[in-house]
This record gives sequence, C-alpha cells and structure tokens, in this order.
Amino acid sequence: MDTPVLNARTRIGLFGGSFNPIHNGHVKLASTLLKAARLDEVWLLVTPQNPWKREEDLMADEVRLWLAREAVKEMPGLVASDYEFHLPKPSYTWNTLQALSKDYPDRQFTLLVGGDNWERFENWYEHDKILANHDIVVYPRQGAHIDKASLPPRVKVVRTPLINISSTEIRARIKQHLPIDHLVPPPVAEAIRERGLYAEDV
Repeated sequence: MDTPVLNARTRIGLFGGSFNPIHNGHVKLASTLLKAARLDEVWLLVTPQNPWKREEDLMADEVRLWLAREAVKEMPGLVASDYEFHLPKPSYTWNTLQALSKDYPDRQFTLLVGGDNWERFENWYEHDKILANHDIVVYPRQGAHIDKASLPPRVKVVRTPLINISSTEIRARIKQHLPIDHLVPPPVAEAIRERGLYAEDV
C-alpha cells in the first residue's frame, strides 16, 4: 500500500477525487488547504472506479494515480495516494476514515470537502459518525452557500481561490486537439501528450 510514513501526531488532510485528469486547480487548492488548515500533509486520495457504476470517460485507476503523482512530485506536503484502491468498493468516506484510523492510529485525519458537497453532507453514509469523530474543513465552491453560523463544532471554513478549471473541459479539449498546457502541470501535459491519453473514449 503506497502511503507515506510520517512522525507521530501528524495532521493529514484528505482530499478525495477522481482526478480525471488532475489539473492546476486541484494542485493549487491542495497547496492552499495545506497552509490554510495548518496541515502537515494533504493526501490526494484518487477514487477508484466503482465496479457497479461505469463512469463515462473515467481513465484507468493506475493511470489517474500516476498522473496525480507526476503533478505533485515536486510539491512538498502533497501526496497522491492509492489507499482507497485497496478497500472494498464502493468507497464510502466513513469506511475510508475508519480504515485509515486503524492503520495509522497516531495520525489525525481531517476531511477536506467543497461547499457543494457540504450542502449535501447530511446525505452521506454515516455522516453523523464522521462529524463526531473527525475535523472537517470546507472550502468554497462556485454557487455553493455555506452558512457559517450553523456549522457543527468540528467543522470550519477556510478561504481558498475559486479556480475555473474542470477535468471535463480538459478531456474535451484533448479530443478536439486543443492545447491544455495552461490547465495542467507540465509533467501531466507531457505525459498525456506522449501517451495519447484521453484522445479516444475509454
């Protein structure tokens, strides 16, 4: 299992996503959250393919992980992790947090969620147990409203830039043979170009 070995009492932020592919917005957001939430590291948890729900245009797990690692390899404090690849599917956040806490009892895990997901948080599996056992940091998303006055005790909001980049846009540009160098880190652009990734339907 490919996760870093860190000192005791290390504060880890968990930033989950399909990263299909990872882009400059993801990296900038993770870097900002690292500092704004006073974390020691941010783990970008690459979400595995749900075997019961085929998502159109979702690149293979290992390819998305590799691109994410390429994107953050020179970014101190950011780690692309395959942890959820080794858990039963589908991956529920509560199950991931339980497994992480068991495997790394000396770590403190903080869940990083966008305002759009926070608006739907009460619908998450075992959301009440997540709130009771873990800190949550909410970051703004376009169009999402966060009522700071009603936040539970272990939930806080941090200010992060709103970056208008989407993986859907990047995939579309690749299929149209348009440049993406301004949207993704240089190693990712180079890897996509050299291997012809996302040029055809997966």
